[in-house]
Amino acid sequence: MATFVKPENALKRAEELINVGQKQDALQALHDLITSKRSRAWQKTLERIMFKYIELCVDMRRGRFAKDGLIQYRIVCQQVNVTSLEEVIKHFMHLSTEKAEQARSQAEALEEALDVDDLEADKRPEDLMLSYVSGEKGKDRSDRELVTPWFKFLWETYRTVLEILRNNSKLEALYAMTAHRAFQFCKQYKRTTEFRRLCEIIRNHLANLNKYRDQRDRPDLSAPESLQLYLDTRFEQLKIATELELWQEAFRSVEDIHGLMCMVKKTPKASLMVVYYAKLTEIFWISSSYLYHAYAWLKLFNLQKSFNKNLSQKDLQLIASSVVLAALSVAPYERTRHASHMELENEKERNLRMADLIGFNVDLKLESREMLSRSSLLSELVAKGVLNFATPEVKDLYHLLEHEFLPLDLAMKVQPLLVKISKLGGKLASASSVPEVQLAQYVPALEKIATLRLLKQMSQVYQTMKIEKLSQMIPFFDFLVVEKISVDAVKHSFISLKVDHAKGVVLFGNQGLESDALQNHLALLAENLNKAMAMVYAPVKKGSKLGEMLPGLAETIDKEHKRLLARKSIIEKRKEEHERQLLEMEREEESRRLKLQKITEEAEQKRLASEFEQRKNQRILKEIEERELEEAQALLQEAEKRSKKKGKKPILEGEKVTKESLMELARSEQLRERQEMEKKLQKLAKTMDYLERAKREEAAPLIEAAFQQRLVEEKVLHEHEQQQEIELSRQRHDGDLREKNRLARMLDNKAIFQERVMSRRQAEYNRLRAQSEEQVRLELQARKQQREAKRKKLFFLREEEKRRQRLLEEDEARRREEAERRRKEEAERKAKLDEIAEKQRQRERELEEKEKQWKETILGGPSRPVEPPPATIPVEPVAAAAAAPAAAPAAAPAPNAGRYVPKFLRERPEVPGAAPPPEQPDRWGSRGSRQDDRYSQPTPSL
Repeated sequence: MATFVKPENALKRAEELINVGQKQDALQALHDLITSKRSRAWQKTLERIMFKYIELCVDMRRGRFAKDGLIQYRIVCQQVNVTSLEEVIKHFMHLSTEKAEQARSQAEALEEALDVDDLEADKRPEDLMLSYVSGEKGKDRSDRELVTPWFKFLWETYRTVLEILRNNSKLEALYAMTAHRAFQFCKQYKRTTEFRRLCEIIRNHLANLNKYRDQRDRPDLSAPESLQLYLDTRFEQLKIATELELWQEAFRSVEDIHGLMCMVKKTPKASLMVVYYAKLTEIFWISSSYLYHAYAWLKLFNLQKSFNKNLSQKDLQLIASSVVLAALSVAPYERTRHASHMELENEKERNLRMADLIGFNVDLKLESREMLSRSSLLSELVAKGVLNFATPEVKDLYHLLEHEFLPLDLAMKVQPLLVKISKLGGKLASASSVPEVQLAQYVPALEKIATLRLLKQMSQVYQTMKIEKLSQMIPFFDFLVVEKISVDAVKHSFISLKVDHAKGVVLFGNQGLESDALQNHLALLAENLNKAMAMVYAPVKKGSKLGEMLPGLAETIDKEHKRLLARKSIIEKRKEEHERQLLEMEREEESRRLKLQKITEEAEQKRLASEFEQRKNQRILKEIEERELEEAQALLQEAEKRSKKKGKKPILEGEKVTKESLMELARSEQLRERQEMEKKLQKLAKTMDYLERAKREEAAPLIEAAFQQRLVEEKVLHEHEQQQEIELSRQRHDGDLREKNRLARMLDNKAIFQERVMSRRQAEYNRLRAQSEEQVRLELQARKQQREAKRKKLFFLREEEKRRQRLLEEDEARRREEAERRRKEEAERKAKLDEIAEKQRQRERELEEKEKQWKETILGGPSRPVEPPPATIPVEPVAAAAAAPAAAPAAAPAPNAGRYVPKFLRERPEVPGAAPPPEQPDRWGSRGSRQDDRYSQPTPSL
């Protein structure tokens, strides 16, 4: 295990190992650094190391290494920089997903390449051999070799990330995102088993979150953000379960959502509850729980009507029709009519559970059949006006099935309504959570309900009916199906009928003494007569004597009753307040007790842990001493046994026996025994050599005698077999001669047949050859035409390319000529400019010379007639600049010429090397100085 002082060194070492192809060593080096106790402080380099570590784990598919590294990095980043952990986990999932997609694309490309490899052969020989041996197709085999390992690693990645983030309140959004991506993975690749495991994992995480409430970074479900994330995850789980048609897992997801809502005692948003009830309707319909399906539709209708402001009238009509049809599809009889008490209790508990899931409040004192029933549901639909929103066909169907008594025409009137209803439905534009409503799914159940209603009404009118007549009255089903429906209805005491196939009739009703119609006949007659008498002869109310005696007694009783009720309510409120205070006190006491108990337990655990460590260390030291003592005693006993066997005196008598001395003695004894054993082996080897040589010397003559005897026996056997072979050859030759003589008479016929076959084959061969030559000629002609066209096309392209090249060359020559012409013109222009400049410079020199001569004349040069300077002198900027410095050297020989010099300056002695006196300005302003100043001013540039 290499140790690095700085993490940068470990990262550099890992990159070097990766460059030479030793990825396993690089991964192990980074793993040792991450799990080391030195790397407990977070720094930016550690994040880069984790990125490299994750990339190596993904490349080598080492999920266990990745999990260990992420757990250690979570410990480092939890309290310092949890965003870094989030980035590392996102990078991990991105790499795993990318590798899985690449493997799937590679498998698809490989399958396509295998399919297009040979257009004439159906399958390759190696594919046929592999399919016969393994029974797999090419795609299955490529998926198993390429795709499945990466899918397993991606699934392990999702499990690892969920396990790491399960109790981290700072990364709840990442936990929810990972769960959603895992759900999408299961949905995209139809991984039903992994989806069940994923749901169980998330369910266990929530259970552990509620079980261990004293964790430091535990998410708080009472916070709105956390609750919304958990609810979104459960609703996504519910959607994927229904899309994968895992209805049992979908129902468990519904229970999870309901448990979460009960846990935090908050109702989610209306949009989520719409999804909740929409999925419940699908689950109950698949499980044939039509009653719960109808109740779920009722809750969904109420939610859409109350909270969906964009719901159109058409969509509301479709939803209301679904509610009514779902209620009508429920069987009109109870299936627990003759059930036992245990079954009734189980049914009651089931109804309570389902009512709790659907969100209906039921009375616990009612019987199970009175909690959620078809009659109460239909009454509620009528009372709340749901039926008014349904379509006219659904309303007519409701009245026919529930209120009309038409034993002969019921089925005929219901059938056209069902045909119209089956055509209704479609997508809902304003209800996004309920994408589609199809009323045709209720038609089979409604046909069954219509059949039951018809049988019930006929049983009240008829006693006997022919099977043919009954089959004509029920156009929905064959009589076998009607018989099955009738058996189920009779079983649950909805109707009473018998089928007599021998006579071909159906017998309605049971006219025995124990039948319901005769059992309560007289009691019903008496009740009806009493009601009729009460309606005809109304009883006269007699005033009571007590009322006459005390006329204000009724008012007093009413006031007293109201006072007692108010007093009772006050007492109840006081009791509740007292109980609430007692409960608060108990909670506070319990919290204090638990806190004190927790502190005591922590102290006790620390004390026990320290005592356990001390006992452990003492036990380890004692075991080491005992082991050393036992080893020393064993060595001593072994040495004593060897010394007794050889007749030697005991070893180390009277001396203190130690483990080191005994080990040294044992090593020397072993060395001596090894040397003795080697000498014995050498002696034994020499003896074996002598013995083996003697055995071979004795066996040589015997082997020679046996060999000679074997030669004689084999010679006799050879002569016998040769004689038999000659006899058999002679017999076979005689038989072949007889067969030749027998077949010689057919030789002419054989020649004729052979000639006929050969002529036919020659004709077929000539025909096929001519046909082949014709095809070859046509193919050669077509290829010749293609080559000619291709040659012309290539010639045209070459000529066009030459023309374009020629145009380019001409253009290039034209550009070169133009450039040469411009260059010559530029040279000529430059020469002219140089000539003009030279003339200008010559003129300036002449002017300077004249100016110099004039200055010399003015400043005291030789007396000669001086021409005055011209009035206007055209001076260029260069001449003016040259005239200024030229004036100074001209005036240098006589600085005081033509000027007044004071006496003290004329009488001052000249000092060699001293600076000349400063030049005095001419206060009178001579003409020469004024002329000099005029020429020394800068001339503006032209």
